[in-house]
Amino acid sequence: MSKNAPVNIGIEEKDRKHIADGLCRLLADTYTLYLKTHYFHWNVTGSLFNSLHLMFEQQYTELALAVDSIAERIRTLGYTAPGSYSEYGELSSIEETREVPKAEDMVRLLVEGNEAVVRTARSVFPVAEKASDESTADLLTQRMSLHEKNAWMLRSNL
Repeated sequence: MSKNAPVNIGIEEKDRKHIADGLCRLLADTYTLYLKTHYFHWNVTGSLFNSLHLMFEQQYTELALAVDSIAERIRTLGYTAPGSYSEYGELSSIEETREVPKAEDMVRLLVEGNEAVVRTARSVFPVAEKASDESTADLLTQRMSLHEKNAWMLRSNL
């Protein structure tokens, strides 16, 4: 198959483009949350150190796998997945954290980040559904479910 072979998966090009654009935002949010979660894992301190350190590790490990799935879906739709910090900075709805917050603030920021990913995924869902893109809809459903659960688990520490 040539590099420029057309994509013919039963989804119109304009719909694939619209879905891919939304998935690029989801990828940027997911990668930004991955980076933040990993950063907090390295730097958390305090009486909840052990439980938060382990929880953050579990979450950033899952996020590392998720970015691959999201990027591969973008590629499957026939578009290029973003992969630079500058692109992620432009596309993400999650702000980076440069300072080292207290443990409780880390948890709050990660709750906010997980909820932001849910909102981004939810915003792409109607586009995928309208285009009968069940594969993307399934990916989005899985992401929303996981991030809703992560937000709940994190919130339980507050």
